[in-house]
Amino acid sequence: MPRIVGIDIPESKRIVISLTYIYGIGLASSKEILKRAKVDENIRAKDLDENQIATIRNVIEKSQYMVEGELRRVVSQNIKRLKDIQSYRGSRHAKNLPVRGQKTQKNARTKRGKKVTIGGANPKASMKT
Repeated sequence: MPRIVGIDIPESKRIVISLTYIYGIGLASSKEILKRAKVDENIRAKDLDENQIATIRNVIEKSQYMVEGELRRVVSQNIKRLKDIQSYRGSRHAKNLPVRGQKTQKNARTKRGKKVTIGGANPKASMKT
């Protein structure tokens, strides 16, 4: 399994798709990296030789791409800054609610989590005495 920037990329997929498993690299930037490294994007990751893997590694490290730990750190610092200055977006992050203006009465299940029923399904009837 080829290891690039600390991530084991899948062997059975084409290299252009395998590079997208690295946090911070999408399809467009993957194509650009392969063009700079002069590697065919239709080659499977398991068919790469050591020289090609090394050139891909060098292109990612020497270019302006922020990937993996560095990018995650920057994103978390930005969110922390929003919370510290008590902006609206920061308060939405802190409450674990959608940040970009989506409705929350019926939707937003992916952000808010599984639905929690309050009160139970059938309340007990009060007994007459």
